[in-house]
Amino acid sequence: MSLMRLLQRKPNGEIVFREPTSGELPAYAILSHTWGEEEVVYQDLKKGKDKSKTVNKAGWRKIQFCAKQAAVDGLEYFWVDTCCIDKKNAVELGAAINFMFRWYQDAARCYVYLSDVSKPDTGVDDQRAWGEAFRKSRWFTRGWTLQELIAPRLVDFFSSEGGRLGSKLSLESKICEITGIANKALRRRSWAEHRNTTIEEDEAYCLIGIFDVSMVPNYGERKDQAFRRLEDEIHRMYKGVDFEQFAVGLNLASFPEATQFVAREKELSKMHELLQDHSSRSCVILHGLGGIGKTQLAITYARRHKEKYTAIFWLNANDEDSLKLSFRDIAQQVLRHHPSNSVLSSVDQDKDLDQVVSVVKVWLDSPQNARWLMIYDNFDNPKTSGNPDNSAVDIRQFSLVRQGIRIHVQKLPDVRESLQIVSNMSGRKGIEKDPDAIALVKELDGLPLALSTAGVYLEHHYKTLWLKLQTTSPLLDSYENRTLHTTWQITFDRIQQQNTASAKLLKLWAYFDRQDLSPQQQVGARGYMFVLNKEWDKSLARLALTCVASEVPDTNEKHWWLSQRRLLQHATRQAFFIVDAKVDVDGLYWGFHNLGDLYFDQSKLAEAEAMYLRALEGKEKALGPDHTSTLDTVHNLGTLYSDQGKPAEAEAMYLRALEGCEKALGPDHTSTLDTVHNLGTLYSGQGKPAEAEAMYLRALEGKEKALGPDHTSTLDTVHNLGTLYSDQGKPAEAEAMYLRALEGCEKALGPDHTSTLDTVNNLGTLYSGQGKMAEAEAMYLRALEGCEKALGPDHTSTLSTVNNLGTLYSDQGKLAEAEAMYLRALEGKEKALGPDHTSTLSTVNNLGTLYSGQGKLAEAEAMYLRALEGCENALGPDHTSTLSTVNNLGTLYSGQGKLAEAEAMYLRALEGKEKALGPDHTSTLDTVHNLGTLYSGQGKLAEAEAMYLRALEGKEKALGPDHTSTLSTVNNLGTLYSDQGKLAEAEKMYIRALQGYEDALGLELASSYLPALNTMAMYNRALSGYTTVQGPSSKRSRQVEDRLQALQVASAESNVGQNEITKPGVANSRSLKQKIRKLGRRLNIR
Repeated sequence: MSLMRLLQRKPNGEIVFREPTSGELPAYAILSHTWGEEEVVYQDLKKGKDKSKTVNKAGWRKIQFCAKQAAVDGLEYFWVDTCCIDKKNAVELGAAINFMFRWYQDAARCYVYLSDVSKPDTGVDDQRAWGEAFRKSRWFTRGWTLQELIAPRLVDFFSSEGGRLGSKLSLESKICEITGIANKALRRRSWAEHRNTTIEEDEAYCLIGIFDVSMVPNYGERKDQAFRRLEDEIHRMYKGVDFEQFAVGLNLASFPEATQFVAREKELSKMHELLQDHSSRSCVILHGLGGIGKTQLAITYARRHKEKYTAIFWLNANDEDSLKLSFRDIAQQVLRHHPSNSVLSSVDQDKDLDQVVSVVKVWLDSPQNARWLMIYDNFDNPKTSGNPDNSAVDIRQFSLVRQGIRIHVQKLPDVRESLQIVSNMSGRKGIEKDPDAIALVKELDGLPLALSTAGVYLEHHYKTLWLKLQTTSPLLDSYENRTLHTTWQITFDRIQQQNTASAKLLKLWAYFDRQDLSPQQQVGARGYMFVLNKEWDKSLARLALTCVASEVPDTNEKHWWLSQRRLLQHATRQAFFIVDAKVDVDGLYWGFHNLGDLYFDQSKLAEAEAMYLRALEGKEKALGPDHTSTLDTVHNLGTLYSDQGKPAEAEAMYLRALEGCEKALGPDHTSTLDTVHNLGTLYSGQGKPAEAEAMYLRALEGKEKALGPDHTSTLDTVHNLGTLYSDQGKPAEAEAMYLRALEGCEKALGPDHTSTLDTVNNLGTLYSGQGKMAEAEAMYLRALEGCEKALGPDHTSTLSTVNNLGTLYSDQGKLAEAEAMYLRALEGKEKALGPDHTSTLSTVNNLGTLYSGQGKLAEAEAMYLRALEGCENALGPDHTSTLSTVNNLGTLYSGQGKLAEAEAMYLRALEGKEKALGPDHTSTLDTVHNLGTLYSGQGKLAEAEAMYLRALEGKEKALGPDHTSTLSTVNNLGTLYSDQGKLAEAEKMYIRALQGYEDALGLELASSYLPALNTMAMYNRALSGYTTVQGPSSKRSRQVEDRLQALQVASAESNVGQNEITKPGVANSRSLKQKIRKLGRRLNIR
């Protein structure tokens, strides 16, 4: 990569070059703008150059803006094209043009400075004031700015005054409308057709990075020649013409075996008409009974027209897991023919099949890749509004065409066609006039599968056998089902005669057949079961259960999730057999434990509990209550109950497991320590931080001795200690734990391992709580990028990070970006987990909070009510997640002035939390605090004071006197006392709150922490009161003013000051007073 020259803003405000080196570049911001008069060039900033004239140039303002904005975002370095390239050096200029796209792509942030867009400083962000100028901005017409829009990950737009207009994300619809670039589109030359450049050749050169090619600029060659050279490079890069680029040889081995095909010319002609005569993508749905010949029809079409397609792929649509494996087969086929394909080769096909599906769809969706054919076979159980089967397939996730045209494949209407199939399969000619053959095919009623089977056995007096079997067939719901049943019976009898072992294997397979479970399937499942097993065989049922239970993979195994998903349907069937006492379960306690693990890993908690309880009962009888295997099941039940929100039951299980492990294995055995660790997690969730810390520290000490300080299990406990300290309001201790866990995970597992990324994500949450928004965003973005690579964009861990980014943006006041994140998380979770999953409902709840903050009260209420209904159904009315949503509804109703409804919600939440968590849990105390605020607004000051004092006392015990949550209650008490006219008590509360924020967060951080600023505002009101009563020179007034000024100095330094340096403690300078006045105006302090 070409060396990059960056600008650096030193602590004294001086802007200097950081000369290029071959080492790794630091994080930097990059400026995007349009050139104007008096730009600052490289020679103006060379070392030793007098800059007095430079700073007076018009272009210096843009450089200052970029430096200041970079500092706000925590970036020391930045790059501006006007002065960071020596344009008098042809070699450097050529290299810069070739690497420009990559430089913008690698930037931490890109700032678009629109010199022709002004944003009035009205205090209200009204897009109508600058929207028209934004649409007409010259920036959207310039050639070079195209790559500056596409390449960077984070792009923010600013007005000529330096005011933020929004981001590429929040302004996406406007940008798409102005530029014509679709929000999900890739790279297209057509985007540049209406853009212009100062030098004509630059119209081609500015596309070099976008097309990822290299070419030497040759100014003077004229635009047409430059474009010809660019197209030649693109042609070489993408290996010739489009047809060859996407050609994949037909893999006949991936096609199912087909019997000899006859007739169906009408259907084949219609398929060809529908699939070939459209300029856009089209889809044909072959609809008909099982055994009617749909698969043979598709195979015949594909073989007949294979020369017209660049690629033909056959997919098994029996279930979603089979479809994902089919997509992996497609990726492997494409890479065999095109091993350098960057889209497909970048994905680990053994990690996450969801990501494989996504990248294959990207490859298929390329505008140049327009001549492929995909055949979805076995699509017999579609997900529809009237199909309750959870295993039904939603084909829309795996298709690039939303709607298809149906072709109804019917029975063969012509007896001659039926006779032809029988003749082909039997090898017998001249049967067209055979009366017995004609009578036989009429009995088979034009069903191709039955006709094919009949042909095989025609020589064995098929007609006689057929009539006998028709009279002994089970009572099935249609003639078609009875017909297919009879052909199956003939086939099975023949197999049994030739190979007894094969017949027994088929009988066993019948106990695994998922189709036998569903009462909705259309054809023959009951007949198939009856043919293979006329009587129930408990020994075969037990063998099937043993096979399923013994194959449950551990979560550390490769592809464990996919294997579990495939086993789940069989486990569900075995569960029916167990409940109906159709299987001998004696001694199968180990299998029940394994099935419990399977259900637990797949979030089916009720089913997991039933299996664990069966396992526990069996183990206690067979092995005894204190056997280590019994204790394993007890421990797992504890984890299950914890996830179900049953803390008392969970604690009982953990304590029993702990006592048993200590006796059987010793207090320092790793199994004992795992239970100790889990008890810590349980106590943490119950709001018992002291007990939780004691458990974690014991587990940590034991693991360090037994496993070492860098073992991943040790690091798990370190990580959980960090979370506990964060919840306790000990940010320094929490950060130390997280950083130790992060360093250990990076060494042991690598920087992109999911455990590493979990710690990165939690560090983001910690920094967000501390008000370190830039650091939090950096952590979240790292976690998001890593999860997208390792797990895919739609994995639940990825979506959790997306949700956290939404919360961060909401706290930063970036409401459009927050909403975009929440909506992405919600859409992904609804697909991956379902609309009623608790994680989905958590995001729904967050959207409610966001809409409430935006003043969209109707939308907020809709979200909260959806979350409430979902939580009540999934978790019960008294679960803590349900009660949290009830609490939020109370806050919403309070803001709407619906005070009676708000009080009802708060009281319900309080009663529920007191029962579930106890009266002193921090979540309970939050609701107590909210009731205090409600009563204060209602003028019930005595009741409000009682609530605040209860909340304060509880928080001081649970969190400590200096926790930010405790200080929030202290602040509100100050406000209450102020409203009651108790100024001395109010001042005492405000001073305590301010001092607490300074101690907990530091002076600088406290000055940008919103709760601290609220206290400052209220304290300023107290100062006004003292000044009025005692005079501005009184001791009390001066003390309050000094305290306020100390905070305002720090805030002014970080938020108002630009190039000046203010020394701590100096409060009388003119610049400081200006800053305090500006800060006061910003905070609306009078």
